[in-house]
Amino acid sequence: MATELVETTRRWFKKQGIECEVEFSWGATEVKVPELADAIVDITETGSSIKANNLRIVDTLLETTTVLIANKSAWANPAKRTKIEQIVLMLQGALAAQHMVGLKFNLPRQALDKVSAALPALRNPTISPLSNPEWVAVETIIDARQAREFIPTLKASGAEGIVEYPINKLVY
Repeated sequence: MATELVETTRRWFKKQGIECEVEFSWGATEVKVPELADAIVDITETGSSIKANNLRIVDTLLETTTVLIANKSAWANPAKRTKIEQIVLMLQGALAAQHMVGLKFNLPRQALDKVSAALPALRNPTISPLSNPEWVAVETIIDARQAREFIPTLKASGAEGIVEYPINKLVY
């Protein structure tokens, strides 16, 4: 048995009454079957790498949720509380950005009303004039799935210089 969760795996198998040898595996555990291990216990969010390696999930040992915990004395200390709140803000920003992308492009001013009416945005897109008064620059943040569908529409509307970029943090 190969895993990064050696003690968790040992306890789980012991509780099931199953004897097995559990060895530590550093990364890419799913590729070790069958050459280096008969079975694995792996950490997975979606299971896609398991399926990609022609493995199947036999059982789930545990499901987890990530939480941030502060002790009462740290929370009561104003300086520490501020720091904890800043960490929470950054973590929430990273989570909010997970499936979002930035989208920016140049657009003929004459197409702006039509594109703005259809443009997904968090609130409102940023629209800036360009040196050529017939054109504007537009920037927005949208769901990545919307970008795949919307970019061809932008191109058909005359947009140029269309750039999609990843978002690391999104703080509201």
